[in-house]
Amino acid sequence: MNELIKIRDVSTKYDISARTLRYYEDMGLIQSARSDDYAYRLYDEAAVRRLEQILILRKLNISIKDIQRIFDTSGSEVVLEVLGKKVDSIDEEVSLLHELKEIVLKFIRQIEQADFGKESDIKLLYEKAKEIETQITNVDYHDNPSTVNRLLEVTEQLDSKVPDIMIVRIPKFRAVTSGLLTFEELFSGGFGPWREAHNHLFKPVIFDSPDFLCGRDGKAEWIWAIKDEVTQVDTHPYEIIEYLGGLYSVAVSVDGDSESHNRVRSKTEKWLENTNFAIDSSRELMGHMIYVDDEIKEGLGYHQMNLYVPIKLRETK
Repeated sequence: MNELIKIRDVSTKYDISARTLRYYEDMGLIQSARSDDYAYRLYDEAAVRRLEQILILRKLNISIKDIQRIFDTSGSEVVLEVLGKKVDSIDEEVSLLHELKEIVLKFIRQIEQADFGKESDIKLLYEKAKEIETQITNVDYHDNPSTVNRLLEVTEQLDSKVPDIMIVRIPKFRAVTSGLLTFEELFSGGFGPWREAHNHLFKPVIFDSPDFLCGRDGKAEWIWAIKDEVTQVDTHPYEIIEYLGGLYSVAVSVDGDSESHNRVRSKTEKWLENTNFAIDSSRELMGHMIYVDDEIKEGLGYHQMNLYVPIKLRETK
């Protein structure tokens, strides 16, 4: 095919957002073209083939930084190295899961052999559970004392594969909004240049950046926190809103694209199952760019984005 493909058609065909396509382009993984009679991004055959390669590697959980290394190097040496490390990582996790399974099965057998009519057996099982929960390292058991110690080591290593999550309360704040736009309009339209020209109006809400990105119905809007003295005259033609804030669970979306967002959100939802919080579906998930620093981006190979999932206390029956 020689004709250029519209960004909307590429997004639909490969089921990825225009924002993700722009992200891949910003990271130097693909290139788009523009024509005189069409304002939006267009992609040629080479760009589409490169996108297909990116999507395959992302499905294998290969990081953006490693994908950059693969594309920057001719031959197969780097891709074989990256995939080899991925296999080693999978083997390590499988081994840890098998070991964890054996430890749990051993505890099951001990429970099955226990006499729940004997206070001493019940006390022993209770003490074992308590020692695991409090992560006491020196365990005095009748059999192998290293069992629980190794359980703690295994679970600690497995837990390291889950993103760090914290609960925060975002205060109410005034903000200027871009309004709901397509991702292409959001990043290629007039709001971006206006925002850059009016940086003096903004103030941080949390961390060091005033921006939040909310999405719904296939569109998104920027929400930028503004100083107290800013008025509608200052932000014309963009509207000032009162953002209500509230409780959110927060985790870092490592690579910043939609695949990374989906993985983090899925793990966040699973993490919330073990808390007294539940997702608040009446509010939108938000992205918040942290440490917007070119040196950090260059060192990591990506910008860091926090994902804010709205939550509320579970309803008691």
